[in-house]
Amino acid sequence: MVYQDTKSTLKKQGLAPSKKMGQNFLVHQHTADRIVDLAGITVHDTVLEVGVGLGALTRPLAHTAQRVIGLEADSGIIRMHRENTEDRLPDNVQLLHQDVLKADFQELYELCGGRLKIIANLPYSISSPFLFKLIDQQQLIDFAVVMLQKEVADRLMAKPGTKEYGKPSVLLATCAEIKLLMRVKPEEFHPRPKVDSVVVRISFQPVPERVAKIGSFDYPLLRKIVNGAFAQRRKTLLNGLSATGLLSKQDMAQCISAAGIDPGIRAERLDLEEFILLSKEIDSQRIRTGKQP
Repeated sequence: MVYQDTKSTLKKQGLAPSKKMGQNFLVHQHTADRIVDLAGITVHDTVLEVGVGLGALTRPLAHTAQRVIGLEADSGIIRMHRENTEDRLPDNVQLLHQDVLKADFQELYELCGGRLKIIANLPYSISSPFLFKLIDQQQLIDFAVVMLQKEVADRLMAKPGTKEYGKPSVLLATCAEIKLLMRVKPEEFHPRPKVDSVVVRISFQPVPERVAKIGSFDYPLLRKIVNGAFAQRRKTLLNGLSATGLLSKQDMAQCISAAGIDPGIRAERLDLEEFILLSKEIDSQRIRTGKQP
């Protein structure tokens, strides 16, 4: 069930939303059901839920999927679910008391029996490190359906030349496709956040078509380039990349020009394909000069 009176339920269990943990609990049944429906979960799936909370998503997930592995960092919530005999979570739910940022995704991959299918309603304060962990563990993930602050989602889906476009926009585009599933208003939560929220689907499989067309590239090198390019947005691309130490400024300028890019523009003007082409030029130059990526 989704608790119709979340506040009284928390009080009954001796719990309260933690400001430190950034907890905001879903309170409407239709919202949770809609998220599960849009996620496209099937009866054959094992789902990894991140942020079990009071079980708002857990129960509809359990009724739809074959199995649910639930990660929850709050020991009080873990205790509540394990001691609650009146309204137990379904038998096909396995709870793990873990912080997702510290979790071993290889172990979770093995536990789930394959690529991870993730549903996450997690504190907005850890959204960025969580998303970068997904990028780092992309080979172990099928997809992730994630509740995000609208502003964060806008950055993920931003186009080149916009103020929202930046490091997450580029790095996520190298390995996944993002689709907006639904918008969620503050009144859908307890306590109410001060921002609007959205649910997005981040699909790592199959590999995005635009990335498959590009062919292989050195991802760790690309990440260094993207990090350096956006480290100080007001710098020119040449100055930003020169500060990375990957190449001398002269060699870097040659690589940028060889990629057909103006060294004087800013990083926010480059699309994914240009970043990857640039990374290949830099990779070739480092090989010629005997430098290691």
